Amino acid sequence: MLCISRGTTAGMCLHSPLPRPRRCTSEVNTIALAFSEALSMVARLDPKLIEIVLLSLGVSLSSVTVGCALALPAGAAIAVGSFPGKRALITTLNALLGLPAVVVGLAIYLLLSRAGPLGAFGLLFTPPAMVIAQAVLIFPLLAALTRQVVADAWGESREQLLSLGATPRVSALALLFDLRFTLVTIVLAGFGRAISEVGAVMIVGGNIDGVTRVMTTAIALETSKGDLPLAMGLGIVLLSIVLVLNTAASWIKDAAIRRYG
Repeated sequence: MLCISRGTTAGMCLHSPLPRPRRCTSEVNTIALAFSEALSMVARLDPKLIEIVLLSLGVSLSSVTVGCALALPAGAAIAVGSFPGKRALITTLNALLGLPAVVVGLAIYLLLSRAGPLGAFGLLFTPPAMVIAQAVLIFPLLAALTRQVVADAWGESREQLLSLGATPRVSALALLFDLRFTLVTIVLAGFGRAISEVGAVMIVGGNIDGVTRVMTTAIALETSKGDLPLAMGLGIVLLSIVLVLNTAASWIKDAAIRRYG
């Protein structure tokens, strides 16, 4: 602030804005160094990074296995079955596609907590609890997509299957086998949904170092702590996995079309 006095009169103050500091390049350099260190961690297979990645893959693969074992038969049964309330069930299943992950995490937490009905098993804050949460989360996705593709195939093959005397159960199993290549892409989509989930596993797993810390929860924690190299390294691995999944799904679909038309 610059003040100018004139005789005995009150001084007149002129407010001049302070010069703005030049944008420092240190932040850019920090990010560049963090990214370089992240690439180095991935290249040298940093033990801490590998531990988190392996736990993430184990939890997600287990949840997809459980989810597929329940969702694929359920989706096929809904598609070929005829029963009261079928339309309402389909509507509910489709609505659950937008089920918030934190709501699933909260529900599983209440079930597995000491005061909950499954508290005696002591599963809370363990990898099995995370598997359960992810399986519940991806079940609507797997079941809804399976129901849709099986329903489309059922419309085309219904008369033929019925003429052969196939029961609804046999028809559902036959269509699942016939659509196996399409189902692979659905399963890969479910795996991508599971491995990129953070809210539910954070609640039921607790993000305990070396026990329940997976890629997504570790990225959130390390970013808040300022450990950018580890967060970026995990992000690179996670993006690579998602890219590989999408490439595999596209390749499988194209191969099936070329082979079976």
